[in-house]
Amino acid sequence: MNKHFVKKSILILYLAVVGTFQVKAQQNIQFTQYIFNSLSVNPAYAGYKEEWFGQLGLRSQWSGLEGAPKTGQLSIDGVVDMNKNVGLGLQITDDRLGPQNMTSVYANYAYRLRLDADDTQRLSFGLAAGISQYGLDGNQLRPVDEGDNDLPIGKVNSTIPDVRFGIYYYNPKFYVGLSAMDLFSGKNSNRLFNWNNNTIENIRRKQHYYLIAGALFDLSEDTKLKPSILFKEDFKGPSSLDINGMLIFGERFWIGASYRTEANLWKKRYEQGQSLSSLNSISGIAQFYINDQFRIGYSYDYIISRLSSFQNGTHEITLGITFPGKNNRLVSPRFF
Repeated sequence: MNKHFVKKSILILYLAVVGTFQVKAQQNIQFTQYIFNSLSVNPAYAGYKEEWFGQLGLRSQWSGLEGAPKTGQLSIDGVVDMNKNVGLGLQITDDRLGPQNMTSVYANYAYRLRLDADDTQRLSFGLAAGISQYGLDGNQLRPVDEGDNDLPIGKVNSTIPDVRFGIYYYNPKFYVGLSAMDLFSGKNSNRLFNWNNNTIENIRRKQHYYLIAGALFDLSEDTKLKPSILFKEDFKGPSSLDINGMLIFGERFWIGASYRTEANLWKKRYEQGQSLSSLNSISGIAQFYINDQFRIGYSYDYIISRLSSFQNGTHEITLGITFPGKNNRLVSPRFF
């Protein structure tokens, strides 16, 4: 039995367990470098930087495993009025996992309330609307029994509308945000596709909820510490917690680490009869500002679960560009 076959078998078995028990994975795509641009987890973040900002993110998960997830996301957001009260954003995402693929487009709107005369703190309310198209290529599936009626013939697609909502507060030293994704989701969310004679019905996904928070501390004149957390919940599978810490040198070079783990606050139904590890991954993260407009980020996730022996970690790279407006003065640098 060769190593290639073993790796592929492990991946198929792992995904089958995830799909059956709804564990060890969030349906929503997750980026390690969300800490540099939180638009992907909260629509109220749109316009936070108060300059138009574009970012391209590329993520290769579980490298070395055939059919492992690969994700690309392009986003842009900024403010559209002189008072900086309205933020707009656009996100385009493409995600591929073996025979599955997903492409989504979301438009984001945020209304940003000014809370003090110096404009150092704001409370933002965000709404995003979009669609996601899911595809499954039955030609790439290799069933044990030929003519399995539970598998699609050829390629099938399902288009699902979605709405997201978020609240985001920040000042120069602290931020906190709450958001809800997939608000149009229904109860039957364990499958994306139903097919009968090769036709498709839309099946809604589970709702997901996010809490993000972080702070900024001055360690010296040129060095800052930025700790942060991301808590994710869908009330079906495991709760997930990211604990992050970044050091910022001279406002240009960021380096830090992240630890991702299960963080269930109560007993859930899926845990009955299961003995699942809470271990997930640890990550190294870096970001460098080439100049005032361009930046590049890189992160590497080292898997510490039982999957670690069958893959080579997760690589993620981001490229960001700022489009400064004319006569647009920022009250303080944007570290969140």
